[in-house]
Amino acid sequence: MLKRAFIAPDPGRARLRFASRAVLGIGLAVVLCGLAGHSLAATITGGLAALLALFTVTDPTVRGQAVTTAFLPVVGLPVLALAAGLHALPAARDLAFLVVVGAGVYARRWGPRGHSLGVFAFMTYFAAQFLHTVPGRLPELYAAVLLSLAASSAVRFGLWCYERTLPAPVAVAVPTGGTGLARITTRQAVQATVGAAFALAAGQALSDQRWYWAVGATWWIFVNTTSRGETLVRGFRRFLGTVIGIVLGLLVAVPLHGEPVATAVIVAVSVFGIFYTAAVSYTWMMLAVTVMASMLYGLLGLLDPALLALRATETAVGALGAVLAVLLVLPVTTHAVTDAWVERALRCVHACTAEAAARLAGSPTADPAARVAELEQILARVRLSLAPLVHPLAPMKARKARARHVLALLDDCAREVRGLASVAADPVASHDARLAAACWRVEAAVEALTAPTSGVRRADPQSADITETEPVLLHLHALEQALLQLAVPLSNSGRVPARV
Repeated sequence: MLKRAFIAPDPGRARLRFASRAVLGIGLAVVLCGLAGHSLAATITGGLAALLALFTVTDPTVRGQAVTTAFLPVVGLPVLALAAGLHALPAARDLAFLVVVGAGVYARRWGPRGHSLGVFAFMTYFAAQFLHTVPGRLPELYAAVLLSLAASSAVRFGLWCYERTLPAPVAVAVPTGGTGLARITTRQAVQATVGAAFALAAGQALSDQRWYWAVGATWWIFVNTTSRGETLVRGFRRFLGTVIGIVLGLLVAVPLHGEPVATAVIVAVSVFGIFYTAAVSYTWMMLAVTVMASMLYGLLGLLDPALLALRATETAVGALGAVLAVLLVLPVTTHAVTDAWVERALRCVHACTAEAAARLAGSPTADPAARVAELEQILARVRLSLAPLVHPLAPMKARKARARHVLALLDDCAREVRGLASVAADPVASHDARLAAACWRVEAAVEALTAPTSGVRRADPQSADITETEPVLLHLHALEQALLQLAVPLSNSGRVPARV
């Protein structure tokens, strides 16, 4: 787990820059709130707004990110007013919270912007419960949120907009086909609402003051997951990260008793950890979140070991709510989700091959590099979908081995496609008649693997001339062999390694 979080590859130091910019942006927001004379509660609210703006806004273009950031207060401030207005009306407050949960998850159907706005709305309502916000404090909180968003935006889009120097990323939309309850986002909205209702009721039975922790745990388990298998794994990792973070909180936060300078340093380190580890380890991210929360409670003078133990219990309740919801309410199987992503990966392999062939044939508009970038993103989503099957605690060894085999062969395909694109980028490379035949075989192999039949038609592996030594044909032959080998594990369960 340590290796995965801190020794994982970081091409272009993207994670390092992402985390460093977050510390700078959130730090500036907090400092400005302090200089403006805002209370500690308002400063924490502003810092949270800055964190969410830097963490959840993931539009593929800088312009899109700026537009989404501008919409955050449009969504967040009315939700904050709603939470404050219902503070003294528990039944209405709880019902409104569930509506915010369902709407926030349903908004994912509109892509990254909908996801960002949904998360911001939920966390604004959550923060109001955390700080016991009442209507009289709204003007100060509004000012702190707007100031913090302006500060974080100045850092992100002005001082350190490193995305402007990078090629535009390829936006890969999550498959959301169907209408009504057949749509994945609709089913998840229902699941999240039911899970949050369970967490809310159970959380209030444990504590009438900190019940919102359970709802928060349920919510965040649903973020960036699609199938029930992904949700189960995420729930386990969230609980594990929280427990480890609580142990660190006992060792670090409790002895400090809210000492401001040391607290600020540890919170900054925690923020860095949240952003740096988010892409590679949800467990480590949750550890950092829990340590940060512990330090903030210490700063508010509320921290003690019993409170940390309550947080662990509430987190377990929230995770249980999410698990029950995905298992019992409109379940979305790992099989269905992985099937869609594997098929998209295979078709992207074919598209990469076709673009490379066109480039070698002299087409000035063909761009295999863009397709390679798309393939990398799709494969990342395949790995996430298959995570429940390759998890160390997964009980079914045969399915685990088959899932790992599929991942390894898809990685082989990606490696050969990258090599093919690299050769195609060579200005002296030229088209060869054998290239067309090899590309046709790749197309046939992809069509066989993605054909809507119960079985998978296997091509003849001897049809490829594996004695070629030219780089283009070597990559194509290796790609074809990987596709042919994929027929075995995919055909064992209808193109998908297993049903979960």
